[in-house]
Amino acid sequence: MGRAFVYVILGGGVAAGYAALEFARRGGYSRGELCIISEEAVAPYERPALSKGYLLPEGAAHLPGFHTCVGANDELLTTKWYKEQGIELVLRTKVISADVRRKTLLTATGETISYKTLIIATGARALKLEEFGIQGSDAANICYLRNIDDADKLVNVMKSCSGGNAVVIGGGYIGMECAAALVTNKIRVTMVFPEKHCMGRLFTPKIAEYYENYYTSKGVTFVKGTVLSSFEKDTAGKVTAVILKDGRHLPADMVVVGIGIRANTSLFEGQLVMSMENAGIKVNGQMQTSDSSVYAVGDVAAFPIKLFDGDIRRLEHVDSARRTARHAVAAILEPSKTRDIDYLPFFYSRVFTLSWQFYGYNVGGVVHFGDFTSSSPRFGAYWVNKGQITGAFLEGGSREEYEAISVAVRRKAKVANMAELENQGLAFAVQESQKEMPDGGLTVGEKPTYAWHATAGVVAAVSIAAIGYWYGRKRRRW
Repeated sequence: MGRAFVYVILGGGVAAGYAALEFARRGGYSRGELCIISEEAVAPYERPALSKGYLLPEGAAHLPGFHTCVGANDELLTTKWYKEQGIELVLRTKVISADVRRKTLLTATGETISYKTLIIATGARALKLEEFGIQGSDAANICYLRNIDDADKLVNVMKSCSGGNAVVIGGGYIGMECAAALVTNKIRVTMVFPEKHCMGRLFTPKIAEYYENYYTSKGVTFVKGTVLSSFEKDTAGKVTAVILKDGRHLPADMVVVGIGIRANTSLFEGQLVMSMENAGIKVNGQMQTSDSSVYAVGDVAAFPIKLFDGDIRRLEHVDSARRTARHAVAAILEPSKTRDIDYLPFFYSRVFTLSWQFYGYNVGGVVHFGDFTSSSPRFGAYWVNKGQITGAFLEGGSREEYEAISVAVRRKAKVANMAELENQGLAFAVQESQKEMPDGGLTVGEKPTYAWHATAGVVAAVSIAAIGYWYGRKRRRW
């Protein structure tokens, strides 16, 4: 028993939807030659909505409203769309083994699915407390957030806890966004994490201080420098308190765990070359793995960042998933016309009325600028390494200002004096963006496409989620 396809996309997340749209637009397949295999019961959707609009107490986002690819201000790909395009959705299907040499996948039901070209878009899974020696995370009021089933559970638990206490374990993207959602649902929140400040892999202490103060003003309590030790439970097995390693007991009507993710690479370990340093599948600039018939995209792909001398990175963010998926399809269908991917690392988020974007790498010396005290803040930071801008962060910017900082990073703008850079602040990036490119590239008034897509994604996200906070993930150590 088996089926054969020319193209198989393994995984049903964001990357799968964007790959499917790219296939449809390029017309590189015939009806019935392309399929998406997904463990989920629904067509690919914009996963960022799960930590935003889906958690709203009123006017929450629902499917089909946030199927891909509305997050990039593009088509809404419903089940009907896939059928019209001749793309087969193989849903509720778990692949338990893969044979790269034979080009086959084996499902949990015993079916063999063969392919000529495979796109691995298996994404990542949420790290569980048990992996760190903490037992009992199967309690009814302990929530993770990775897929729509997780989100449904979180919504139901929140509804039963209005006016109660929630403990959020983790101070990264998911922790921060879930904390904002819990506050919106009138739940008291305590955040617990071992680092010195929130978003430790991206924020500087100064930037983190602003957001922590803002969250505190919304009623969030921060407990830093310690970790979860165990739970107290009632006779029904529900958590009633979180016990910390430092001995403190925190009352809890519910617990949300956001302690990082791990790329789903196990099916291909020992068959494809892995990037051990990045815990992902190593690919080239065409998103092609060590096997020429297999490509990897999204959270699982460790790919070269051309701007930073080909440094191999695995990026856990929706923008990377969208871009790498589209690039892989272009490389598959038109290899001679497709250059190596030239991606500028990009992260963004919206919480409450705040909104920030970050481009590049946060390496080198840091220069902060702007007003960190205003109720309508506009501040940021540059990272400078070897006299060049390598990263830039901006809170409260306009579309043009976000574009400007992205241009400054893309061009590796030269910095002669750090004190002068601090004095110029955002004006430095704006001036840089207005310069002519030495190679005759972008000139005054032109919009770099990577920045435009970033802004479009944010605008679309707000419209479908109907809330002022947007999405992102960074893996972190717990």
